[in-house]
Amino acid sequence: MAKTSNTKKVVKSASNGLADLLTQRLQSIYWAESELLKTLPQLKEQSNSQKLQAAITEHIAQTQMHVTRLEEIFSALKEKAGAIKCEGLQGILKEGAVTISQAEEGPVRDAAIIGACQLVEHYEIASYGTLAAYAKVLNEKQVLDLLLKTLTEEKKSDQILSAIADTQLNASATTSRA
Repeated sequence: MAKTSNTKKVVKSASNGLADLLTQRLQSIYWAESELLKTLPQLKEQSNSQKLQAAITEHIAQTQMHVTRLEEIFSALKEKAGAIKCEGLQGILKEGAVTISQAEEGPVRDAAIIGACQLVEHYEIASYGTLAAYAKVLNEKQVLDLLLKTLTEEKKSDQILSAIADTQLNASATTSRA
């Protein structure tokens, strides 16, 4: 009988552990999205391509929606919206800033900005995918729906950046040093 009792405790503990992990990862991505609202306008200023500037402008609005959506998720989970520093994204942003600052102005810098933005997008895609998996297992349908909406938007943003890079921008960067 003791084994059965312990098993029930382990299952309950694992479930609480996953719920806690969901909350912790939500706090981390909440910090990340808030930090991006500070970073994206700087990237827009540094870019030369009008298409890239337009994509960044659109992504700023989208990121604001992601922050709002995360606040809805916290509310649905009956948690207070809060942020904990996302060390992973902070490292990606630092690396991107160094790469961009060292890149020649013009198409090369634009290519560096796109590369840095895509690293962020891939981090967000992985984060939102993981969060959605947790929400699904925890049977948090409303949370899952909101996370999947954001995940879809992050994937689309990555595709837009790839399209901008593929339509002559990267080719222009190869010939910028004459």
